[in-house]
Amino acid sequence: METLLVIVIALLAVAALTQAVRIFEISSQIKDSDSDVKVDDRDNNTQGWLMLLFLIFFFGAFAWMLWEYMELTLPQSASEHGKDVDNLWNISMGVIILAFLVTQPLLFGFAFRFRGNKNRKATYMEHNNKLELFWTGIPAVVLAGLILYGLTTWSNVMNPDNEQEPMVVEIYAKQFGWQARYAGGDNELGYANVRLVEGVNTLGVDANDEASANDIVTGELHLPKGRPVLFKFRSQDVIHSAYMPHFRMQMNCVPGTQTQFQITPSLTTAEMRQDPEIVAKVARVNELREARGEDPWEFDYVLLCNKICGSAHYNMQMKVVVQTEEEFDKWMKEQQTFAEMMAD
Repeated sequence: METLLVIVIALLAVAALTQAVRIFEISSQIKDSDSDVKVDDRDNNTQGWLMLLFLIFFFGAFAWMLWEYMELTLPQSASEHGKDVDNLWNISMGVIILAFLVTQPLLFGFAFRFRGNKNRKATYMEHNNKLELFWTGIPAVVLAGLILYGLTTWSNVMNPDNEQEPMVVEIYAKQFGWQARYAGGDNELGYANVRLVEGVNTLGVDANDEASANDIVTGELHLPKGRPVLFKFRSQDVIHSAYMPHFRMQMNCVPGTQTQFQITPSLTTAEMRQDPEIVAKVARVNELREARGEDPWEFDYVLLCNKICGSAHYNMQMKVVVQTEEEFDKWMKEQQTFAEMMAD
């Protein structure tokens, strides 16, 4: 209902603005043609040079932002599908930047080159089929290509070809924290419902479901390198968004329904810590922390909430550890099963 009201209000605002513009045009037409405001060549020349100066400033600011902020972008992807996502991003941004570098000099350059001059007469051109085809056809072809490539990438990400059965892990969101539930040896999660949340059973797992007995509930997410992991997401209260930026993964956690996303980790935490970009980033951060008298920071993968889900939204994160298969199996053996947890 709220969405409908927003749409109606937006349409009314557009209609009101259209009428206001129309009234302004009509009032301008019925005014006396003589005006006290006269624009001469000096004014036109000033405006033209200001356009040119703004273009120089615009490009200077663009170059400065690239120089200043590129080091803050994400490092290489830590998941197999992330490479496809990064390629799509790079191609899209390449097209956008190319269009920016071509159109802005034309826009401001034309404003400067053809500024008003009493000794020059403007040529009126009503229509040009070749120009129309050029500036309509080329963007249409480029956008169609981007859309098709994007759909292909999305399909590959959401429907991956698995050489082995993915490990099933549930990610459970609530204000303001995360919990993980591993499917155990049978790789099948037991039934769960928020109405069953009580005491130590913070995920609402059905103790009467046989598949629940060997489920493993943890407050830290561990993943094996090179093994597909199928995440199933639930939310206890409001819409959260599970976001693991280094794996190029994000999926909404919606109350009353289950969503899912599959990744295959490709770099362990130890390997990512050796990445030159991460090493440089850790050094920069720790330099700032040292100046403030804070403890040094060590890089870890992290699961964040990317929805503003409440007052403590900024605090909603969980550590993610990617290990070798042997290290992961050892860690799993040390964890308590759901049946053991309920027995205690």
